[in-house]
Amino acid sequence: MNFTANRNVLRWVIIAFAMIITALILWNTYEFFQQLKESEQKNMKEYEIAIDDLVNQSLDAEMGNLGSTVTENTTTIPMIEVNYKGDMKARNLPEHIMNDTLKLRSLIDEYASQNEPIRINYDGEPFQTIYYGESPIITKMKYFPMALLLILVLFGAVIWFFYRSTKASEQNKLWAGMAKESAHQIGTPLSSLVGWTTLLKDTNVDPSYITEMEKDITRLQTITERFSKIGSIPTLSEMDIVDQTDKAVHYISSRSSKLVEFVVDLPSQPILVKLNEQLYAWVVENLIKNGIDAMKGKGTIKIYLRADAHKVFITVSDTGKGIPKNQWNQVFTPGFTTKKRGWGLGLSLAHRIIKDYHKGMIRVADSKKDKGTTFEIMINRLK
Repeated sequence: MNFTANRNVLRWVIIAFAMIITALILWNTYEFFQQLKESEQKNMKEYEIAIDDLVNQSLDAEMGNLGSTVTENTTTIPMIEVNYKGDMKARNLPEHIMNDTLKLRSLIDEYASQNEPIRINYDGEPFQTIYYGESPIITKMKYFPMALLLILVLFGAVIWFFYRSTKASEQNKLWAGMAKESAHQIGTPLSSLVGWTTLLKDTNVDPSYITEMEKDITRLQTITERFSKIGSIPTLSEMDIVDQTDKAVHYISSRSSKLVEFVVDLPSQPILVKLNEQLYAWVVENLIKNGIDAMKGKGTIKIYLRADAHKVFITVSDTGKGIPKNQWNQVFTPGFTTKKRGWGLGLSLAHRIIKDYHKGMIRVADSKKDKGTTFEIMINRLK
C-alpha cells in the first residue's frame, strides 16, 4: 500500500517537475522572442532614419555614406519599397518572389498587417513607403513553442502507453496467478470427490445419482484444467472447429433455461484449424453465458460459423440490453464489467485465449441498445 502510494506521489512529482521545466522554457522563449522583435524594430527605425537622410540630405557625402552603410547592413528583414510612382523594389526576399508582382502585392498587404509601414517624405511630399515583415528567425521562433508542446504531447503519449501496457501486463499476471491458484485449490476437494464416488459405488445408492455426480466431477476437472492453462502456452492440435463449436454449444444449451432459444447454423463439412479444445470451448461457453445474462435468462442466442479460404468466423449473438459503442473495446480490459457482481475476467481471458494463444481475433461486431450484441471470433484456417 505504502509502495503504491509512494509511487503515485513520485509520478505526480515528475509530472509537476516536467510542467515547471516546460513553463520555464516557454517563458524564456517568449522573452527571447520579444527581445529579438524589439531589436528588429530598432533596426528598422535606424533604417528609416538612414533612408530619410539619403533622400533629404543626399548632398552631405558623409551622412550619405553612413546611410548607405546602414541600408546595406540590413540584410535579414524582408521589405518592399514602393516609390511615389508605384514602382516596387524588394529587398531580402527570394529571387523568385522579387520578380513576381502579384506575390509582392500580396506580401505588401501581409506586411502592412504585421508592422506599421515606414513613410518617407521629400520636401514635405510623400516619396516612398517601405513595407517590412519579420525576419526568418522571428518566423521560426513563432513555431518553436508549438513544436515544443507537440514534442511534449508525443512524449507524454509514449509514457502513457508505456504505463498502460505495463499496468495491463501486471493485471494479466495477476489474473493468470488467480486462475492457477483457483485450479490448485479446486484440485484438492476434487480428488476427494472422486474417491467418495468410488466408495459410493459399493453401497446401495441409486447408480443414476453417482452417474450425475461423475458428470459434475468431470466438468469440474475440465474447469480446473482450463484455469491451470491460463498464463501458460497451451498445446494446439489440428481439430474440426465445426465439431468443437457444436459440442460447446450443446453443453450450454442442455443446461440452460427453456426460456432461452438457441439458433445454431454450422456447416455440414469439417473445417480444420489449430485449436486447444478446452480453452476454445471455454470462450464459446463464456460468450453464450454473457449473452444469457444480458437477456436476463430469456431470449434468443444465435451461433453462426462461416469460413473463407484463409479464415474461420464464429459469431455469437444475443437479444440482450446491448453494449454502448464507446465500451466495445473496454469490455476486453481486465477488471471492466457492466455487471453489478461481475469481476471483469471472462471477456478479458477470452480475448487472451483467442488473440495470444490462437493468433486470432475477437471483437464486438455489432451492438444496439435493447436489441442485442454480436461477438465475432476469427481464427486462421488450415490449408
